[in-house]
Amino acid sequence: MLVVILLILSGTAFAKIVLPPIFSDNMVLQQQTNAPIWGEAQPMKTVKVTTSWDGKTYAVQADKAGKWKVTVHTPVAGGPYEIALTDGKKVNLKNVMIGEVWICSGQSNMEMPLGGWGKITNYQKEIAEAGHSNIRLLQIEQINSTQPETNIKVRNDSWQVCSPITIPEFSATAYFFGREISEKQNVPVGLIHTSWGGTNVESWISGEVLKEMPEFVKTVESIQKMPGDKKILKAEYLKELTAWNNRVDEGFAEGKPVRAAASLDDKDWESMNFPGEVGPQLAGFDGVMWVRKEIEIPASWAGKDIQLSLGAIDDNDITYWNGIEIGRTDGPTLQRKYIIPEKMVKAGKAILAIRVLDTGGNCGIWGDLYLRSTNDEQISLSGDWKYQVAADTHKVGALPVDRSVDPNLPTSLYNAMIHPLISYGIRGAIWYQGENNSSRAYQYRELFPLVIENWRRDWKQDFPFYFVQLANFMHEVSQPAESEWAELREAQMRALAVGNTGMAVIIDRGDANDIHPKDK
Repeated sequence: MLVVILLILSGTAFAKIVLPPIFSDNMVLQQQTNAPIWGEAQPMKTVKVTTSWDGKTYAVQADKAGKWKVTVHTPVAGGPYEIALTDGKKVNLKNVMIGEVWICSGQSNMEMPLGGWGKITNYQKEIAEAGHSNIRLLQIEQINSTQPETNIKVRNDSWQVCSPITIPEFSATAYFFGREISEKQNVPVGLIHTSWGGTNVESWISGEVLKEMPEFVKTVESIQKMPGDKKILKAEYLKELTAWNNRVDEGFAEGKPVRAAASLDDKDWESMNFPGEVGPQLAGFDGVMWVRKEIEIPASWAGKDIQLSLGAIDDNDITYWNGIEIGRTDGPTLQRKYIIPEKMVKAGKAILAIRVLDTGGNCGIWGDLYLRSTNDEQISLSGDWKYQVAADTHKVGALPVDRSVDPNLPTSLYNAMIHPLISYGIRGAIWYQGENNSSRAYQYRELFPLVIENWRRDWKQDFPFYFVQLANFMHEVSQPAESEWAELREAQMRALAVGNTGMAVIIDRGDANDIHPKDK
């Protein structure tokens, strides 16, 4: 009986061809190249791939694990085309374009969307005019891994046609780059956006390549020995974090959030403006801070649900209404939208409190801050908030690291967000990163060229690699002084010694008060 069951399972493991989400309707294949296409099918089954641009059929046999790979020849830019795949059961890819494919990577200034938390210059106009059927978007989901992955997660599980509907949450830098190519060269463009805000360059380098730098050998070897099971890593982290919170955060007493209580007297707390990055009085802050705002709720709102919008909070939040938790989110770019249930909504004074945990990099609250009633009346939450620091990691010691999601674990983003893309046909890569490495600018001279070398080695291709030099940021000084950002810009400039690279200089496009220039 067991043998019969195993035979049935082995024969139906893949009822039809399964493709990674990077192969889908609306995709772009690199023009005039031999483009690999791969997937899974029934073990030892013959898979046939037919391309409509030339009517050619390619055949390959799946291996014992059901994996297969073919290489198809692509013509000059054009489309739309179809790709038909069959192993007895058909899968058709429609609206496929042939053109220029670019990988777009880096940290938050690459991630910064046209709309959402980004709201670039003239974002409403740019979004409204983003109907470009020749531009296709592939958004890689943010995930890390201690080991090189073969599977990848993609938003919406497929490529999207660029439109006012699909573009608002997509990388502004990538979009404008792609639009320029599409318009100037009159070709379809595929943009593979794979970035993560607040990340170090070493996260985007493979373990084997990073070990070429002696100072990373022990770290990489330690990571490579970590369990691949995220559940184990998460359990370890939660245990460590609970102990850390109990030790340092006086915002809780016997497990209760005393700094969120409506009855708390916060007259001695300092003030800060949101939305935006924390003010200069907390420059370089990492740790836990509590912020509070008093709100007057109209009588007409009482007894009805309220929608709360807090934009993006860097990094994690726990949000309270009159001392009762109404939501929590981990992640610096995720939009916070919570519902305050009707039973908690009363006319008069209410206290909104947020416990903000910043694990590194910038700290702040960005985006649209408001309360909205069921009949679409709105109360703005922008402006003055009260705040109090509960734990400064520079004084109480570093936070535990959540290795199950930590994007700054060296090699972890390469493993999960670059490695699964290897072999997909591309023209080149664009890169916007460096802010996170500014305190180690001299080391960046060696680290950054390793990214270029690493990726080119993986693709077996000396493709163009273009990058953005850091913009001007922070207030001008009246006298010459040391500057980590200036040193980082020099390290970036030195990378031009690597062949087939280019650098966009944007020293005139920055904002002294915002690390994310809105002029993309």
